[in-house]
Amino acid sequence: MNRRPGFSVRLKLTLSYAGFLMLAGALLLAVVWVFLLRYVPEGNITPGPGQGRWGPGPPWIPNRSDLQRAFVPRAIQAMAFLLLFGLLGGWVLAGRMLAPLTQITDAARLAADGSLAHRIRMRGPNDEFRELADVFDTMLQQLESHVDEQRRFAANASHELRTPLAISQTLLDVARGDPTRDHGELLERLHTVNTRAIDLTEALLLLSRSDRRSFTRETVDLSLVAEEAAETLLPFAEQRQITLDVTGERAQIVGSEELILRVATNLVQNAIVHNLPADGTVTVHTESQHGASVLRVENTGPLVPADLVPTLTEPFQRGTRRIRTNEHAGVGLGLAIVHSIVRAHDGTLDITPRPAGGLVVTVRIPGASQHRR
Repeated sequence: MNRRPGFSVRLKLTLSYAGFLMLAGALLLAVVWVFLLRYVPEGNITPGPGQGRWGPGPPWIPNRSDLQRAFVPRAIQAMAFLLLFGLLGGWVLAGRMLAPLTQITDAARLAADGSLAHRIRMRGPNDEFRELADVFDTMLQQLESHVDEQRRFAANASHELRTPLAISQTLLDVARGDPTRDHGELLERLHTVNTRAIDLTEALLLLSRSDRRSFTRETVDLSLVAEEAAETLLPFAEQRQITLDVTGERAQIVGSEELILRVATNLVQNAIVHNLPADGTVTVHTESQHGASVLRVENTGPLVPADLVPTLTEPFQRGTRRIRTNEHAGVGLGLAIVHSIVRAHDGTLDITPRPAGGLVVTVRIPGASQHRR
């Protein structure tokens, strides 16, 4: 954006220093005039030397005019010196004071050119510039982490989207090369692949929406959401011979009911999919705890290594080998979406492996009473 040229901050500070110094000098001269010179009378105060009748008179004492003639030139010289001293000293002082700002500007310019790895790491006392530099370093660190995460996500998303498209292309090429092939089987496989691509696209859009926090907030009861999610997935749990229980009490938050329902659905679905092949259990519990509303989903299943837990919320990461079915096959974004939605609601997501196998996933979101404050 084009802007009209103006004075630099250093020049403005220099002129300000010189101006204040000149003002202080002028006030000092005014004090001299008000409290000293104005009380000196005009005219001859005593006869000059040699004018007495009986010999030399008393010493000559200057009057107001004499003092003004002697004082004004020196005052002008002093003001000129103050002006030059103020400009020179102000320029040096302004440069020293603005040196930290130059460091921050250089770092911002590097960040604008795409170099996010640079850090200011300003030394010195904890003043306003040091605080600004520390905040800027923190912002660069978070921005670099976010950009790296987005790049990994884009690469993974491209790979995941390319897979069903490549499969569809292969099926079509095979059908074109073999006209006698059973079209029913081809259509069924294309339908399955296309459904997976649609599910993946919808998951990506939901993940993007939750990251932007572009949703309407309303009062949501986690207990009702948990019951709805469990009721929806109960046939799937019964099909896999998994016992699904919902317990707890009312736990209200302020947020998007649709997104919170997706959180509960994804957690329960993951708990069922990653459970034992049969006779496993999934427990969904809600409660209010220390001003926060808690949704806890616990499931049995195979042992999950502790070093694998931090990666479970990354896009397209799967914790264990799951038994796939045509329904609820998943696209590897379940916990990533949960983590993004919980973060958008200013909550926390805690994943803990059970000693006997399986996971305990705990979602904590500020309660409705805390949100009103």
